[in-house]
Amino acid sequence: MLRADHDLAFLFQFENIAWYENGAVRILDRRIYPAREEYVTCHTHQEVAKAITDMVTQSYGPFHAAAMGMALAAYECRGKTAAEQKTYLKSAATVIANARPTTARKMRTWTDDCERDAVAAIDAGNDACDAIMAGATEKFSRRYDRIDREARFFIEKIPKNPTIMTQCYGDADVGMLLRALRARGDDAKFFTPETRPYLQGARLTASVICDMGFDVTLITDNMPGYVLGHKHVDLFTTSADVITLDGHVVNKVGTFQIALCANYYGVPYYVAGFPDRTHPDIDSVHIEERNGDEVRHAMGVLTCKSGVKGFYPAFDITPPELVTGVATDIGVLKPTELRDYQPAE
Repeated sequence: MLRADHDLAFLFQFENIAWYENGAVRILDRRIYPAREEYVTCHTHQEVAKAITDMVTQSYGPFHAAAMGMALAAYECRGKTAAEQKTYLKSAATVIANARPTTARKMRTWTDDCERDAVAAIDAGNDACDAIMAGATEKFSRRYDRIDREARFFIEKIPKNPTIMTQCYGDADVGMLLRALRARGDDAKFFTPETRPYLQGARLTASVICDMGFDVTLITDNMPGYVLGHKHVDLFTTSADVITLDGHVVNKVGTFQIALCANYYGVPYYVAGFPDRTHPDIDSVHIEERNGDEVRHAMGVLTCKSGVKGFYPAFDITPPELVTGVATDIGVLKPTELRDYQPAE
């Protein structure tokens, strides 16, 4: 059977995101890739939660890591009674789901699925860890298949041989779009802002675009306005950490200002992703404000005097009036149509 991650770059392969095996979870350290290809090994589900909090993995990586953390939790409690295993797994689900506040509701749907698979296995006298791994791998594949359908709808809105601007790391949304562009025979070009302070655009997005054979140009985070106005960009696109049902896009900080510039220059902004029923409106979203010290460093190097403070909201909010469309697995929807969204499966 052809896996859903076929023909995709290194970063999109399931095992290179986060993977459970032999009592440990191995997570690719995206904070340092591609300068070094190293993995953080977690021996408890609490360590998995901390790795998510510490941004060892970002974008959709934390959801893969969360499922693997639940498999690890099942391994940790394997010698307990059935009732004790269920209690342990429920507690682990809470710890992992709340590793980052902005995505906690969406993360809970993943950990709850893992918990349900485990409980069913326990009740049937089967191995809970194996059940979680099987369910998680199937969930990863279903998500990739949905994103593949999303990309095939999205590409209908994209002109031939386009110039595209991205922001941050769009994970499989970018990967499937690249695969669709390649299948169509496009000579696409990309401008990728670096995405301070963790440089996901420079290290992750630019890497996968390059790996999949496309022209990619790195720009700093204060250049999008100039590039949008002078380099014939056809569209701006991102994934999203949360797309609310009232049409707001919560994504890596900086998305809003690029959307403003795109709107000014008449460049369409398309979001790739699925509306989140756990967030009916923008008031339900809590924006994570991380340790400001992270802004004061770049790849471990202090960039300012020791007395200078830093401020780091991890995400910002782009209102629906700046969003041209949301590419989903049932078509490209207007922000006003998201409340009626029903997934294809």
